[in-house]
Amino acid sequence: MPIALDDIRRAAAILAGELPVTPTVAARRLSEQTGTRLFLKLESLHHTGSFKERGALAKLRSLDEAAARQGVIAMSAGNHAQGVAYHATRLGIPATIVMPAQTPFTKVERTEAYGARVLLHGETLSDAEAFAHGIAARDGLTFVHPYDDPLIIAGQGTVALEMLDAVPDLDILVVPIGGGGLIAGIATAAKALKPGIEVIGVEAELYPSMKQTLAGEPVTCSGATIAEGIAVKAPGQLTRAIVRDLVDDIVLVGEECLERAIYTLITEQKLVVEGAGAAGVAALLDDPARFRGRTVGTVICGGNIDARVLASILMRGLVRQRRVVRLRIGLSDAPGALAKVAQFLGDAGGNIVEVYHQRLFHNVPVKMADIDVVLETRDPAHVDAIIAKLREAGYPAELMDDVS
Repeated sequence: MPIALDDIRRAAAILAGELPVTPTVAARRLSEQTGTRLFLKLESLHHTGSFKERGALAKLRSLDEAAARQGVIAMSAGNHAQGVAYHATRLGIPATIVMPAQTPFTKVERTEAYGARVLLHGETLSDAEAFAHGIAARDGLTFVHPYDDPLIIAGQGTVALEMLDAVPDLDILVVPIGGGGLIAGIATAAKALKPGIEVIGVEAELYPSMKQTLAGEPVTCSGATIAEGIAVKAPGQLTRAIVRDLVDDIVLVGEECLERAIYTLITEQKLVVEGAGAAGVAALLDDPARFRGRTVGTVICGGNIDARVLASILMRGLVRQRRVVRLRIGLSDAPGALAKVAQFLGDAGGNIVEVYHQRLFHNVPVKMADIDVVLETRDPAHVDAIIAKLREAGYPAELMDDVS
């Protein structure tokens, strides 16, 4: 195996005093929902918002004086870029980060703000990686791989040391998988310290690269996922070997389940989490029977979610809970009719968000109109009561886009 428990302990000693021990907290509300005793490792609380700082710092601290003076280069479109940029700058090591040309400007700006030189190249991370290796060879820079490096894996494995120190009786560890650095390090440490512990990996359904690679199947990854931090098409050579030997199972979670996990974490646990960081919780919510009655730990591996994506997920969560609904209401096309319905909805306790008045494009009589009302409500029972009252008052009403 490329790394062992002693390597992870050495990494922990290197990180001590430079990185905080992130809390492992009991998730009581989620425990009730899943029938488990659930603990969350809050890696989202690092300065740059993800666990990637561990491996990056372990790698940077391994450089001799000449290599540190020459500088490092990495390819990344997200958390690894920021972890390398922040700690390289802090240690006085010149850092270059190669990002795909279409990387969102906010990520580019944030990485530059941490002190790195950012180069945009290629359409994909593979393009960026090839370009970065070329510059590394030309300029004598040390390449800092996001996951397929023994020192990176060892740094990420320190997560398991802290989790088992905080909760020694964990039965299962549920860990997101992208390239595999995090789960490879965690599995190495956890299985050495507690051989009977179960380690389960979680991939986004749209990017099942590790699961398919280990099964000997063609890798089929495509589509836009909210778990972009684990949207990796090619897992590492070192990491896949460790995962094959030490990880008990890999499960896949769909986009709706990832959304639900993000929504649940912010509303129930008051934690802002990115899609990749919510993958472990998504696996529990998707199949609670598998984990019921067990003591489970999962890694909230990152919190860098785009504000617009988060806002959309929160609103979609309210729709799923029928706390925001769209009603289609029929009324006479006469002066004052709309005002009467608005008054009626207010009296019933609904809060009108938007109103669409339809006369031309629905199949309604010429002297009638349909209005679509987006309404805030208390819960599904409140929605049903409002619809019943509208119908009793002579207003035909139906719930549109019911996703309950």
